[in-house]
Amino acid sequence: MMRRSGWLILPLLALWVIPAQAGERLRASWSGASPANAPVWIAVEKGLFKKYEVDVEMKGIGASTIAAQALLAGELDLTVSSVATLVTSRLAGSDVVAIFVSIPTFIDHIVSGPEIREVQDLKGKVGAVNRLGTTSDVGLRLALRKLGLNPEKDLRLIALGDDTARMAGMKSRQVHFTILAEPWVHVAEKLGFRSLLPLAKLGIPFHWNATIARESVIKAKREPIRRFVRAMTEAIAFIKQDGEGTMRIIGQYLKVEDREALRRTWEDYKDVYPVVPAPTPEGVATALAEEAKKRPEAARLPPAAFVDQSFVKELEASGFIAALYRRETR
Repeated sequence: MMRRSGWLILPLLALWVIPAQAGERLRASWSGASPANAPVWIAVEKGLFKKYEVDVEMKGIGASTIAAQALLAGELDLTVSSVATLVTSRLAGSDVVAIFVSIPTFIDHIVSGPEIREVQDLKGKVGAVNRLGTTSDVGLRLALRKLGLNPEKDLRLIALGDDTARMAGMKSRQVHFTILAEPWVHVAEKLGFRSLLPLAKLGIPFHWNATIARESVIKAKREPIRRFVRAMTEAIAFIKQDGEGTMRIIGQYLKVEDREALRRTWEDYKDVYPVVPAPTPEGVATALAEEAKKRPEAARLPPAAFVDQSFVKELEASGFIAALYRRETR
């Protein structure tokens, strides 16, 4: 049963509020209408950027590829995107690194028709993804391999478009399964489909959603970026501790009013968000290994070069993160 724990602004957290210097501003973006972006939405709606006195111009950009181009062109200082954006940008010669991770693994579910009762029943079937080569496609293939199926030999995957198009494809029997995330898994179940497996249970290291910045920008704007990371870290704590507030904000951004769908979304995501949201080399290594199948030079790059853990590690060492989760004792 979901509880609202009551959001407590601990006096101790004021110790980490550092006055902003005049003129310091960060231009940032998020991409895609997904609950994976909830930490950004909550930081905005709950005034956490203002709390830590960082001036953030936050934009929603339709595609992560467009956001990456803006980041490399100097039009953005930060973007919240997947590790795939990070890898392709750095392979192209950019100095981008991940500084914060929101979703450290795949969050989709394998969703099928009711006649498919277990993952092994997918053998010989046709599955649908949005586009071949996307993060979701990679996640599905990695999951199938981990579950003992060869996605290149045991079944067939085709590109069928967005969530609505893929569910229509299952309804017409054009395909037998697809991948969806909440709250759309709930929508699919109401149509008679079933969730076979939430991929998060497999724990495949892959930074599904991370905050990315150029090293040159980090050097020039380290203090406002430090405060940005504080706000995002507190947003994750809010998600974990305030279900009602999180549901309300996710519903606002996704334009979803179905309470059960929102409850399931919160339940699905809250445990995946990390308490200590430091990016890891392992979360990049999976993407590099996949990219190396197309570009062998990717195999020669050290995953550690793609991450900067310093911001989150500083917060952890200072006691800031522990204070976010400390319950008030009476």
